[in-house]
Amino acid sequence: MLTVRLSPRLEARLNRLAKRTGRPKAFYAKKAIAEFLDEQEDYLIAVARLEDNLPPIPLAEVVKQLGLDG
Repeated sequence: MLTVRLSPRLEARLNRLAKRTGRPKAFYAKKAIAEFLDEQEDYLIAVARLEDNLPPIPLAEVVKQLGLDG
C-alpha cells in the first residue's frame, strides 16, 4: 500500500482525467509509476555501461537481438 500526497493542482488534473475517461485515479497513478520506473531502470543501465566503459550497442544490433527486424 502506498499513500501519495499531491499538490491541489495535480490532484485536480488527475480528478479531471479520471472523470473524463471513467477510469479510477489509481489506474493513472499505477501507470505513471510503472513508466517512471522503466525509464529510471533504463537510465541506470546506461549509466553503468558508461561507467564500465563498455562499447555502445548500435541500434541495428539491438533491433536484431530483439527480433524486431521483421
